[in-house]
Amino acid sequence: MICSFSTRLLNICISALCKASNLPKAESILIDGIRLGYTPDVVTYNTLITAYVRLVGVDKAHSVLSRMQEAGIEPNVVTYNSLIAGATQHCLPTRSLDLFDEMLQRGILPDVWSYNTLMHCFFKSGRPEEAYMVFLEMVSKNIWPSSTTYNIIINGLCKSGNAVKALRLFRNRDELGFTPGIVTYNTLIDGLCKSGRLGQARRILKELGESGHAPNVVTYTTVMKCCFRSGKVEQGFEIFSEMKSRGYTRDAFVYCTVIAALAKLGKIGEASACIEEMVRDGIGLDMVAYNTLINVYCKEGKLDVAFQLLEEIEKGGLDGDDYTHTILVDGLCKTGDIDAAIGHLQYMEMSGFQSNLVATNCLIHGLCKVGHLDFALKLFDRMKVKDSFTYSSLLHGLCKARRFRAAYRIMLTCLRDGMKVLASAQRAVLVGLRFSGFIREERKLKLALRKARSLRC
Repeated sequence: MICSFSTRLLNICISALCKASNLPKAESILIDGIRLGYTPDVVTYNTLITAYVRLVGVDKAHSVLSRMQEAGIEPNVVTYNSLIAGATQHCLPTRSLDLFDEMLQRGILPDVWSYNTLMHCFFKSGRPEEAYMVFLEMVSKNIWPSSTTYNIIINGLCKSGNAVKALRLFRNRDELGFTPGIVTYNTLIDGLCKSGRLGQARRILKELGESGHAPNVVTYTTVMKCCFRSGKVEQGFEIFSEMKSRGYTRDAFVYCTVIAALAKLGKIGEASACIEEMVRDGIGLDMVAYNTLINVYCKEGKLDVAFQLLEEIEKGGLDGDDYTHTILVDGLCKTGDIDAAIGHLQYMEMSGFQSNLVATNCLIHGLCKVGHLDFALKLFDRMKVKDSFTYSSLLHGLCKARRFRAAYRIMLTCLRDGMKVLASAQRAVLVGLRFSGFIREERKLKLALRKARSLRC
């Protein structure tokens, strides 16, 4: 006699195969199981639906519903939550809403996760107003929001530029019966920081300390990065010092945030001191940390130390990435060692690095700066991929050398290819053409610029 244990065993087997991404075998097991008298249930089909959503797509997953109907098994809220999650994953808000309506038509009542997933889909698709309406509908239906609900809506509002609305919702938390956790605080602080509301972010940080929840490394790092980004270096250091005084473990990411900010602001001495402190603390370095250190040494002009560090990295079993070698090419250009920069770019090409666009841009900029325009033009012609910085660097270099007609021709090609040019480069070429007496070329270029703008609109 077949017992309920047989169905559980069938479900375990199918679940294991789905987790291993072996859908054909899972389907084969289901067919064999039915033939042997094992009775599938809603869990069996929900497991398949989740796997199809993850591995194939929503349409294929949705087709499993007809098979459920043939087997006399009714879908439940978990079934539709999986399908809505799949539509959300592929950023299909209309499909998510259709599935939600279909669930209601079948008489299946949505739960908190149905609403959470639908809200997340609207936020992800850049439709925050509709996401907020879903939240209001959820509250009106007396479905109690979870902490995840509030985290989704606060994060979504912050990312869509509605940090003030997110803060207002947070302030009304007692009214809504919501007790925020550390994730909610971190999400709101990050949103306020990214919207430039550093003062409010620091007030929330203070409230967090008074709420009984202890700020964690993520909290402090978020505020610290915001301080450095907005030029409030001293406040950033205050946060860093507070982290140290409270005994929080500083990892490589925290130190690199401080070091990168100091290097960017030109405070190389302080950045070097921070590097020494990081080494004293015995922080294990990853490639991101090494890239930050190499960048600092290049900015200091200590190229020999930077290359020595790269050698140590490679001896330790780590390989420098595209960014590592781009920093070195840029550093060599800035110190005027163009020959070494050319050699290092050739090394990148021979080593099979996937992308050397930024490194080549740095070299073109360096060549233009020292007046090697013909070499820069040859390098430009060889490039298979170019971006707006490639064109802008070369155009500035040509204008500086008063080669305005060459700049004009390159800029026309750039516009025909649908590439944007930085506004400063556009102005340099137009002004150069006008004052050099190339009025006809100036008019043609203005016309091409107007046409390019209208096409982009």
